[in-house]
Order: sequence, then C-alpha cells, then structure tokens
Amino acid sequence: MHVFGLTGGIASGKSTVGRRFAERGVPVVDADALAREVVEPGTEGLAAIVEAFGRGVLAADGSLDRAALGSIVFADPDKRRQLERITHPRIAMAGQARMAALAAAGNRLACYEAALLVEAGTADLFRPLVVVAASESVQIARTVERDRCNEAAAAARVRAQKPLADKIAIADHVVWNDGPREDLIAAADRTLDAICDGLGIARFPAPTPALS
Repeated sequence: MHVFGLTGGIASGKSTVGRRFAERGVPVVDADALAREVVEPGTEGLAAIVEAFGRGVLAADGSLDRAALGSIVFADPDKRRQLERITHPRIAMAGQARMAALAAAGNRLACYEAALLVEAGTADLFRPLVVVAASESVQIARTVERDRCNEAAAAARVRAQKPLADKIAIADHVVWNDGPREDLIAAADRTLDAICDGLGIARFPAPTPALS
C-alpha cells in the first residue's frame, strides 16, 4: 500500500480536501483524530500533559480542556514544542497501527492527513506530499469566523505554524484555496487523479453527487 501525505495551514481547507479524497474511496488517516485519541481520559498522553502543564488544562469531567491548553502553547513556542514532544510520538505510533490495518485489508492507496506533517520532519515518509494553501489574510478571516476569536488571536494561531511558503517549497502538489468551495473540490479531484496516474494506480471514481 502506498501512503501519500496531506497537509496545510490553519483554515487552509486541508480537511475539506481530505474529506473529498475519502469520498472518492481513498482511506484517510487523520492525525487530528489520532491526536484526540492519544489524550483521552486514562491515557498516558493525557497524564504526561497534566504533568507538564498542570491540572488547569483539565475540564471538570477530567478530559483535556483544549482551549486552556491552547492559550498556553500558542503564546509560548517553547511550551508548544514541549507539547509536541509528548503528542507526536504517540500520534505516530497510532498512525502506523492504522496504516498497517488498512494495508492488511488490501487497500492500494491511503492518505495521511496531518497539519504538522512538515514540522514533525516526516514529510518525506509520505510522498507525494499535497499542501493545501491559502493566503494569510484568508486564513485569518476564516479562523476568526470558525473559532469565534478576535483577529489578533487568529493571527497568532496562523503564525504559530511553519509558514505555508516553507511547506509549498517541498510540496509535490499544491492545492490553492482562496476561492469558492467548488474550485477547491475540483482542484482536489485533479490532484488525486494526478497522484494515481503518477503511481500507476487506477483512478478512484468521482462520486455522484459531488460533495456539498
């Protein structure tokens, strides 16, 4: 089974592209979903986060308070790297297990979707690499709307990640998403077809109706 990578910046449209790939029949392993799994109550991941950042990052029910943790790590690059040292290895192990199960089931192609694929230094493990990109002003505006935060907070979140230009520089395919949703879906379809053609894999059929 061949595994290719999908990444992008905050509010770039990466998740929409991942959903389109999945709708066309490509199994997508989402690192964000794995990240939630490895810090569920009772996990070693959550225990390590509490040890590092204190019980103030816990909600009343004992689960991780993501907003509280985010307010700490987005404001301090050292603390963000500390969090990544806790979560990244656990996410990687969970991802490897998921990929092994997909391969055993006979899948010929899969996608690994991760916002921090480049930051983690693992981009070359998932070639070809697809980067979904949008201009910074569009990212900030979408983050304000999505997260209901102010512009300064949105800008801080966008700029906390590696600049999109750095990701684009090492991408095999770039999907731009400054325009309407239908353009993004069409670009995602073209990209998946190009990946299949390049790998000598039969194209996945486009679904009907298209993603709404």
